[in-house]
This record gives sequence, C-alpha cells and structure tokens, in this order.
Amino acid sequence: MTRLSKYEKETIINFNESEKEATIYTFNASLNRRLAEFSRCYPSLCYLTRSTAEGSVTYTIDKSRLSIRLVPPYSEDRKAAAREYAKEHGFRVVNPEKKIA
Repeated sequence: MTRLSKYEKETIINFNESEKEATIYTFNASLNRRLAEFSRCYPSLCYLTRSTAEGSVTYTIDKSRLSIRLVPPYSEDRKAAAREYAKEHGFRVVNPEKKIA
C-alpha cells in the first residue's frame, strides 16, 4: 500500500436532482469526524457506506441535510472593526514569524 499525496486525497460530493440522497467521499479528517458524529445522532439521515484502509470514507446523507456555504471576503471596514474590538478586549496579535516560547 502506497501513501497518497495530499493532492490525491479528494473530497467528492455527488448528488442529482431526482434522488433524495447524496454521497460524500472524503479523506478529510475533520469532515469525517463531523459526518461520523452526525450519523451517530441521526442514523436514519446519514450512514457510513464504505471505508478503506487508505483512510477514505463514503457516507450517504439525506440531500436536504447538506448545505454548501459560500463566504465572501471581509470588507476593509469589517477588518478594521475587528482589529479595534480585539485591541479593546485585550487580544494580542501573534506574529507568525516570531516563535512563542
């Protein structure tokens, strides 16, 4: 068994207009945890269809439970307001180039 590169570790969401279920094939650990938790809570809406030794899982989920969210970038005004809020409430900016001991 060869290790897969990150490029090869895909997430594929597949559904069509006529069926009520969608399939989600993924290697993503976070998505896998979220789907596993959802399937434990709602087994009639989501269930594990297949898992592989390489680490992929395939879940079948009720299509009405699936949502795709597009998030626009923050405006400069919103970024400035967030910076001010952070300064007032004691959040400190961490420079990623400096190592924190």
